[in-house]
Amino acid sequence: MADRVVIALFRHGITEENKRRAYLGWNDSPLAAEAKESAVHEEYDAYFSSDLGRCIAMAKQLFPDKTPILLQELREMNFGEWQGRTYEQLHDNRLYQQWLSNPYHSSPPKGESFQQFADRIEAGWKKIVEFLLNNRIHSCAVMTHGGVIKYLLAHYAPQQQEFWNWKTPHDVAFKFIFSKQALRRGERCTLLQEVPLTVKGHG
Repeated sequence: MADRVVIALFRHGITEENKRRAYLGWNDSPLAAEAKESAVHEEYDAYFSSDLGRCIAMAKQLFPDKTPILLQELREMNFGEWQGRTYEQLHDNRLYQQWLSNPYHSSPPKGESFQQFADRIEAGWKKIVEFLLNNRIHSCAVMTHGGVIKYLLAHYAPQQQEFWNWKTPHDVAFKFIFSKQALRRGERCTLLQEVPLTVKGHG
């Protein structure tokens, strides 16, 4: 349909630091072996990615013949001094407990506030939307991070649900289907589909 625009959000594959349940943020970590078995059997008209290494590696894994447009705005939240650390390492920290209790109004030391994170994602989303509409592109894949996808689901999914209530597993993509008018106006999409990634050689 000429009026339909599809934006598929992919989370990078699980990394070694994810397996350790560390706050990765703007740090990076190699993809774990199991992530390198993922595959996608669909092509898109355009490709975007966070500029962090784990997303670039996953984009190359899923779309080996494509060169994504890299956007710093699509990075995960900057957790500042807590990057690379786990809950077990931080749970006695007063500022950390304060942040867990009120993440909208507290922020990690030398990291981003939720508002800074949100403003950055909106700036990246605006770049994607303008690119799609200006170039009459009907579908794109976006390789990014769990926090970014949660934010976009909270603001653009058909059903309204709080940021913290969304689950963003590494092996599922979220496909937003918009009318051009809704996308241009910044409205919610008309349909949301969850698309499981497959294993190489299957599906």
